[in-house]
Amino acid sequence: MHPEMLTPYEKGNRNQTTLWTDCIAFYEELARRFPQVLRFEQIGVSDGGIPVHRGVVSADGVFGRDEIKAAGRTVFFNNNGIHPGEPEGVDGCMALVRDFCYDPARLAALGETVFLFIPVYNVDGCLNRANTSRVNQDGPEQFGFRGNSRHLDLNRDFVKCDTLNARLFNQLIASWQPDVMVDTHTSNGADYSYTMTLIHTQADKLGYGLGPFLRNTMLPAIYAEMEQRGWPTCPYVNPVQDTPDDGIAEFLEVPRFSTGFAAMHHVIGFMPETHMLKPFADRYESMRALVETTLAFTVQHGAEIKRLRAEAKAAGRKQTAWPVMWQMDENNPSTFRFKGYAAKRHPSVIGNYTRLSYDRSQPWEKDIAYYNSFPASVTVRAPKAYVVPQQWREAIERLQWNGVRMTRVEQAETVDAQYYHIASVQSRPTAYEGHMFHDGVEVEARTGSFQLNVGDYIVSLDQDNARYAVETLEPQGHDSFFRWGFFNSVLEKKEAFSDYVFEDLALEMLETEPELKAKFEAWKLANPALLSDQDAVLHFIFHHGKRHAEPEWRRYPVLSIL
Repeated sequence: MHPEMLTPYEKGNRNQTTLWTDCIAFYEELARRFPQVLRFEQIGVSDGGIPVHRGVVSADGVFGRDEIKAAGRTVFFNNNGIHPGEPEGVDGCMALVRDFCYDPARLAALGETVFLFIPVYNVDGCLNRANTSRVNQDGPEQFGFRGNSRHLDLNRDFVKCDTLNARLFNQLIASWQPDVMVDTHTSNGADYSYTMTLIHTQADKLGYGLGPFLRNTMLPAIYAEMEQRGWPTCPYVNPVQDTPDDGIAEFLEVPRFSTGFAAMHHVIGFMPETHMLKPFADRYESMRALVETTLAFTVQHGAEIKRLRAEAKAAGRKQTAWPVMWQMDENNPSTFRFKGYAAKRHPSVIGNYTRLSYDRSQPWEKDIAYYNSFPASVTVRAPKAYVVPQQWREAIERLQWNGVRMTRVEQAETVDAQYYHIASVQSRPTAYEGHMFHDGVEVEARTGSFQLNVGDYIVSLDQDNARYAVETLEPQGHDSFFRWGFFNSVLEKKEAFSDYVFEDLALEMLETEPELKAKFEAWKLANPALLSDQDAVLHFIFHHGKRHAEPEWRRYPVLSIL
């Protein structure tokens, strides 16, 4: 470290985290002093109007994205402060970048690898400082808040992209195409001996050659090096029951989270989670060790990682079937040697129930079940292309922000295409991050003829960004645009009836539509109690009959050209 450029953490009692203003001023001063090492600039603003910055460290003074990409250089991306109450990554990144500037040997060790970073992602939350929002956390003395100025958790926003921050992030990932990402966090949950735990892009979900490389080469190397540096690390502690004793499950990183989002761009992502109950100084030191360890591995293996990413993109261009949902294999766990504390259960003094606590005076070490296999549970047939009608702007914008190549229809034409009928939807009863999220979606694939209008968008899957298009446009995908409610209006019928008029029409429809009559007879057998409910009877006939059908009702508007 250099005495003229100490961070607030280093100046204080090792229980301080930086103010946003001090953080930005720190990087701006470094960039002024070391213009051949650091390029630091504003890339946009948050929903609260606060500047969002990006930094680039390069050992040879080359900072241009296009020049870096054209040279095929490895890009390592470090995102910090997505949850500003978990700030050790913010402070650690400041010190690391400072050391790149002042230590020629450390800078030279980067080689051709570029260190790309966001100093503070959730700038709104970083300015909302207190010391009470993190109920179970040991320091620092003051810290930011999890939500942004719209009270959204930005680590649930990457694919739905409600915030200006997420838009910037989407565009950064798509344009810079980093090879490895580390997004720094602090964990809640069980108590155990480890300071550092690690979430990574789930290897089965990452797929292609990248998944096996992550599981068999990269993770063992990171764990071994962290052990060597004095910070033994374990997978993120996600107990399958109440405590780690009964086993832990790998975290299935879906695209709402940073590491799941990164997978759609074939980026290896890590979300280090330091343990909330460990002192802030320990969390800081272990986080810096994790970032440095992952960076060193990326520098050493950058060419191989880039090759595997290129192979994954090339394979996607020719893929005939796409997994869009994965599910944990509960029957075939592996094992992990875990160091935990004895779990104790005893009566609560504030209520009539049994509470859980951990006894640190009784440590244990044993092999526990580790559920880390997630085979695909839903696979779809790959179309040649999708058609996204131009009126669905929310979906189109997000495809554009993520670099998905699209062409506009220049002349109206009629095409035969597959479409989905939304057979059923199960939605959450309350809002989830600003949306009524659809947890359950069942679809029926149908075919028909459709008019393509001038200005509609055709999304060919013969492109590097095919995976992003498939996982967002297929409604059954874990975090598809449909699940997030971007197409909710198709779930509503727009016309209704007056019962005294429709009663006679309903009888006529039953007499003239044999298919409707068969469905109605089956419905009556299954629902005898509803036969006394006029509204239920008439609505069944109205919704299932052909005479007054609304073709757009429950028709998912994105078409598949097969």
